[in-house]
Amino acid sequence: MDKLPDITSFRARYDELGALMSAPDFYADQRRATAISREHQKLASLIEKAEHFSKLNAEVDDAEQMLADEGIDSELRTLAHDEIAEKSVQLSTIQREIMLLMLPPDQSDSRNTVFEIRAGTGGEEAALFAGDLFRMYSRFAESRGWIAELMSSSVSETGGFREVIFLISGEDVYKSLKFESGVHRVQRVPTTEANGRIHTSAATVAVLPEAEEVDVQISPEDLEIFVCRASGPGGQGVNTTDSAVQILHKPSGMQVYCADERSQQKNKIKALKVLRARLLQKKEEEERAKYAATRKGQIGSGDRSERIRTYNFPQNRLTDHRIGLTLHNLPQIMDGEIGELIGALQRADYEAKVGELLKKS
Repeated sequence: MDKLPDITSFRARYDELGALMSAPDFYADQRRATAISREHQKLASLIEKAEHFSKLNAEVDDAEQMLADEGIDSELRTLAHDEIAEKSVQLSTIQREIMLLMLPPDQSDSRNTVFEIRAGTGGEEAALFAGDLFRMYSRFAESRGWIAELMSSSVSETGGFREVIFLISGEDVYKSLKFESGVHRVQRVPTTEANGRIHTSAATVAVLPEAEEVDVQISPEDLEIFVCRASGPGGQGVNTTDSAVQILHKPSGMQVYCADERSQQKNKIKALKVLRARLLQKKEEEERAKYAATRKGQIGSGDRSERIRTYNFPQNRLTDHRIGLTLHNLPQIMDGEIGELIGALQRADYEAKVGELLKKS
């Protein structure tokens, strides 16, 4: 007989949430009400599936007991065999669905997300590729109804980005994009290549959940804030005032520079957002390191030094090396159509986590 882990704690949480939802002032805080309602709905589905699972298991037990009776005729024996085979498949499917619902959510999944894209090996071609990735994620965000806001950028001579930092705001942004961290490699013929040779370049992507002030406490005494005149491309208005802001966080040594706004105060606010996101990521990475052994079966650590993907333009091919997925629609992908890729990465992660749960059950 198939088994499930004990769901007593899930039933208790379901009842607890039900009591909260019946309170007269439940909808006073819409954000909290939405989060509680979603969790309650998820637990309701889990409990319903668990009850269906128990019912199917009982029916399989009855069919097996029938088979144990040597006096039954051949027709009933065949029906019992067929019922066991059919319901065993259903049990396996429902078991995995329940396991998925039992997985604890990543607390950062619902957060907005800070993206940092930097040109790696490959000079100007790498900078152009960094710009292509920025456009790809911006287009994807637009297709989802999210908002992409430029935080800071360093433009290269050919119009790409040596570095670009931007914030994507919307529902479940981090949940969708958290697997994009790592080294993205591109193979193509640069526009400056006279002999048609294929070059290999790279850009690094870091995906950071946006931190709230309550997540990361920053003492003013820990900061050194410098203001200066913005340099490089950006328009005359940017370059004629001391609006650029650089913040040094002394305990960690982290530095953030923002110069895309004409307002010094706006650049400071953006720089602090990026700093908080980096500090939150550092804090989470330290926590994850304690459980590194349990992450071996998952699709990636999120380390920006890990090569995760290759974009091969001559062969119109994208390959994600973590899950062995190859797609042949590179122009559409670079135009922001990465939903299929995102879905495959999420499924691979879920399957790995479900596998761990099944081992423990």
